[in-house]
Order: sequence, then structure tokens, then C-alpha cells
Amino acid sequence: MRPMDSPLFTPPAFDRRAWPMNGRLDFWHAPDGLPLRRYRLGDGNRGRMLVLGGRGDMIEKYLEVIHHWAEQGWAVTTFDWRGQGGSGRLTADPLCGHIEDFGQWISDLVSFATDWRAEGEGPAVIVAHSMGGHLLLRALAEGMPTPDAAVAVAPMIGVHAGLLPPWLARFIAKAMCALGFEARQAWTQKEESSWQRAARQKRLTHDPDRYADELWWRDHSRDIALGPPSWRWVAQALESTRTLARAEALKRIAVPLLILAARYDRLVSTPAIQRVAKRIPGARLHIYGRDAAHEILRESDHVRIDALRRIDAFFEEAAPA
Repeated sequence: MRPMDSPLFTPPAFDRRAWPMNGRLDFWHAPDGLPLRRYRLGDGNRGRMLVLGGRGDMIEKYLEVIHHWAEQGWAVTTFDWRGQGGSGRLTADPLCGHIEDFGQWISDLVSFATDWRAEGEGPAVIVAHSMGGHLLLRALAEGMPTPDAAVAVAPMIGVHAGLLPPWLARFIAKAMCALGFEARQAWTQKEESSWQRAARQKRLTHDPDRYADELWWRDHSRDIALGPPSWRWVAQALESTRTLARAEALKRIAVPLLILAARYDRLVSTPAIQRVAKRIPGARLHIYGRDAAHEILRESDHVRIDALRRIDAFFEEAAPA
């Protein structure tokens, strides 16, 4: 896709700390009965869109882009993954992001998407960020019914493990699970000082105001707040990303796919994203430079708006009304 070389538009004012008018917040029940918090906005004249967040995310973080796509005519649907946001917790520690098996999330996604596809006619597209991007690609590789088009934003293909080689990171995570720490937080997430908050912010976005929005929502709705992942999540993430990166089924993904990534992403591996993108037939890849961190859709306006323009143009081509 050619660069978005036309002048940037000025987005309309949007209150990122309030729910948009006319949205619907309720619960969808997974096959095992677990309620997942769901949000819907938009009339659907353009089609239907499913938005998938990342690890630790909650619906509130993406109200701005949900509103943007609803204004474009999409009927936008999103939900909180089990174990985070408003969907309840899976351990006694409400701040621990835990999952026994990534397969549980795949099952939730396939069931949710099946119900979502049955809700109406017209083009159906998916936008997935980070862990949501990983789960989407894995579900597609495992035979999930395909949408008309999809976008993966900074998908979690490879996980940064600091200075540890991947094999050692996997060994440590499995060992901690074997020792009985699988449902405990794998690290601490301190944000008591302005320095600690700034350090975390820079890993996510260059926009301090949008980062502050996340903290505001967490402080005003403590039941949706989440901290570090569990050791079991770490072990599952390392194993699932390695398996997906090697999967021959990637070559059979047929959905039109756009991938957006950040070259200096400090949470997921952009080289791994590049390798996987080459294996998916027809996948398009755009990589941002130093002005983008992990949360591209919550970046400073010049990056965020460029990403929205690319996504909108891609859907106009791949999933026309």
C-alpha cells in the first residue's frame, strides 16, 4: 500500500473519558457460561467491525477509535477477553492477568465471532491489537471462518524477554509454573513515581495524554484494572508465539490482511512480525519508525491518524460496501 501522502485531517473533538452516546454495553456468554463484557456502537450502514484488544486492555482504552469507525458507518463490536477488563478474573488476585491455556481465548474468539457474523449482513472486518492480533492470526491459521478483511496492529508474534534468549525464557516460565507459581504475577508493575509512569508510557505510546486516559479509567473503575501477567500467561505466550511463527498453516490464511508494526516496539518483536508477514499470502505490512511505540492506535495524532487512514483505505479496497 502506498504511503498516506495526503494532508492530515483534523479529527473532531472526542471525550476519551466518557462513553459515546447510543452505545450498548452488556455481556455475551461463552460456551462454558462465563460472561464477557461486550460493547457495540454504530448503525452498520458501512458494514460490521470486530475490534480485539491486547493483554491487559479494557474496552475503555479504544473508545476513541471505536467512535471513529462508528462515524464511518461501521457497526463496531468489541469485548473484554476473559480474565481482564470487565469480564471478571481467573485468579484470587484481581490484578493478575492469568489464563490456563491460550486455547481458551481461541475458543472464545471463534464462538464470539460466529455469533457476531450471524447478527447481520454486509462486509465484516476485524481489527486486532497486540495479543488480540496474535489470537486472531492463530485462530485463522486453525480454521476460524474468515472475515472479509482483517488488520493486525503490532500483533504479538514474538515476545520481548529482555536479555534472555527465548529458550531460557521458556525454561524459566515453565519452571515457575512447575514450582506452583503459575497463578502469581510474573513481575511487578510499579507506577508510584512520575519516572515509573513515564517509563511505562514510553513503551506504549509517545502521547502522555492518551496514556493518562488509561490511568484515569483504571482509577475510576478499579474493577477493570489489571497488572502484570501470571507465570502461566508468560509460559503460554512464549509457547503460542513460537508455535504460530512456525505454523505451516500461515500459508493457508486467505483473508486480505494488513499488518501495522513499530520498528522500535519494546513489547513485541517486529522482526518476527516481518517474518510471519512474508509467509501469509498477500499480507501487506507497514512499519512505523521512531515516532511510534507499541500502541499505534493510541499514539500521537500524526501516527494515529496515518494508521486510521491506512486501515480505512485498506477496507475500502478489500471489503467495499
